[in-house]
Amino acid sequence: MNSSEIKHFDYIFTGTGLASLMTVYKMILSGKFSDKSILLLDQDLKKTSDRTWCFWEKGETVWNSVISKKWDKAVFVNQDFNRDLALKPYHYNKINGIDFYNFVFEAILKQSNITFLNEKVTDINELETHVFVGTEENRYTCNYLFNSIYTKIYTQNQNKYPVLQQHFVGWFVKVENEVFNPDKVTFMDFSVEQKGNTRFMYVLPISKSEALIEYTLFSEKLLAKEEYENEIEIYLKKLDVSKYQILEKEEGSIPMTCFPFWNKNTKRVLNIGTAGGWTKASTGYTFKNSDKRSSELIEFLQSETLTSLNMTKFHKKNRFWFYDALLLDILYRHNELGSSVFSSLFKKGKPALIFKFLDEETNIVEDLKVILKCPKIPFIKALFRTDIL
Repeated sequence: MNSSEIKHFDYIFTGTGLASLMTVYKMILSGKFSDKSILLLDQDLKKTSDRTWCFWEKGETVWNSVISKKWDKAVFVNQDFNRDLALKPYHYNKINGIDFYNFVFEAILKQSNITFLNEKVTDINELETHVFVGTEENRYTCNYLFNSIYTKIYTQNQNKYPVLQQHFVGWFVKVENEVFNPDKVTFMDFSVEQKGNTRFMYVLPISKSEALIEYTLFSEKLLAKEEYENEIEIYLKKLDVSKYQILEKEEGSIPMTCFPFWNKNTKRVLNIGTAGGWTKASTGYTFKNSDKRSSELIEFLQSETLTSLNMTKFHKKNRFWFYDALLLDILYRHNELGSSVFSSLFKKGKPALIFKFLDEETNIVEDLKVILKCPKIPFIKALFRTDIL
């Protein structure tokens, strides 16, 4: 293929995960990018409900039409206590992956300037005046590239920043007896055996007889799949469920790290999503953080001209990054402390303030109200041990 056959775009998105689709959808909403040619490349057609996203929010969002369930109440459980949490003014929202994909792609298909191609990216090469992108089938160039393909080797080839995983297996079950409270999420249930890790059950009840039950760990190493599923079976028995039907299964592993992915950004290539450090490092929550970062990205792109745009200017590190680094240091060295850390937060802390803190919207005084509820000694030790500033 000669250079005249290589198609050029203003923007290319490599990977069409959450961050890419959020960003493209907000480009459409803004009405400011209709004169820009945009290409999305992914080997996955996004035709299946491969995941569930949840997030807390006070008001309306642009995603309201695809929220399948909302909760105003939750419960936090460990071996020693069980606390009901009134979430107001927040709602805890659930979005099914396929609903989100369909919603965004319906908007994309109406745009003559946006192209989606089902192709696997094999090569990205930044040149002085443009970026070259190769797939198994074709070659493309663009002025600027947004990459959401996670490169695991970046975090593997370093020792400065701990890397844990939020890993889980979930069953969406229908049970014969009505054991679930559809008005109350089980946010974290640490009453399950910890086995030297940070392990909990997470339950999203849809009705009295249907729920998504996920066995989740914040730890370094993944388990054999049957171990997750065995724990879900044990938990169902504890709920006095003897007969059930598994309607769907899902599984995932989300990196939890304060590794500065933004240092890999260049003038013309911006890493986004998990590949750009958009996942909340201390919890593995992705949806809310990506929603915020994608909106900030749209504002950033509109504040710059296409000729003067420099992607290295986008990221800004804040104090919450350092808070996350302390927690990850503790969990990496003493993974068994996770239950006590999260329990100390939720035992007496105000849920709304905790959510506000995790959303990185608190002031310093509010930060202290949350932080001082945590076990002091592990955090003091981590503070003296951590050299990542």
